[in-house]
Amino acid sequence: MNTSSLTESRDTREPGPASPDGAAVATTVHSRLTVLSGPSGVGKSTVVAELARAYPQIWISVSVTTRKPRPGEVDGRHYHFVDDSKFDQLIASGALLEWARFSGNRYGTPLAPLKEKLEAGVSSLLEIDVAGARQVRMAAPEARLVFLAPPSWDELVRRLRGRGTEPPEVLERRLAAAREELAAQDEFDVTLVNTSVRDVCRQLVALIEQ
Repeated sequence: MNTSSLTESRDTREPGPASPDGAAVATTVHSRLTVLSGPSGVGKSTVVAELARAYPQIWISVSVTTRKPRPGEVDGRHYHFVDDSKFDQLIASGALLEWARFSGNRYGTPLAPLKEKLEAGVSSLLEIDVAGARQVRMAAPEARLVFLAPPSWDELVRRLRGRGTEPPEVLERRLAAAREELAAQDEFDVTLVNTSVRDVCRQLVALIEQ
């Protein structure tokens, strides 16, 4: 993977190690990069949607996934929806900054558009899961990692059950994964509690534009 244009001239590093899943990670990324992560159901997508509406100066990466679209999701806006064969091709060609498996599906960050924005000095945000955030941490220690936490565990369970879009066995896997992801909170630079989407957006923008 050629990621040299993502590195700042004053700080060049060798490519980072692979994740346990074999996911490739890139070299050091520009300090304008912010990563938003947190457990499934915490409201990351809602926060990002409000951020895109209210703060268009911040570029938000659109992830690639093998997951099937949920009702209302639009290809290219919410995710790039691809099949397993296409995802394999993206990995093999070095087209992903990071990728990880979650609840039986794979998610990844397209590298080319991110490189373009960072080279132009545009503040950029990745909304990815905890496994992906760990890969970015290895590859780009200067990127800011932000953890979005729920007000409480009970509220997180309520939000996940309230979706009504997944069968019980998938929901149970998500709840189990959410417990593990909440335990990773201390690995992040900043924690924001999602009690109000607008408040979280204001706090996140303040961090991004520091």
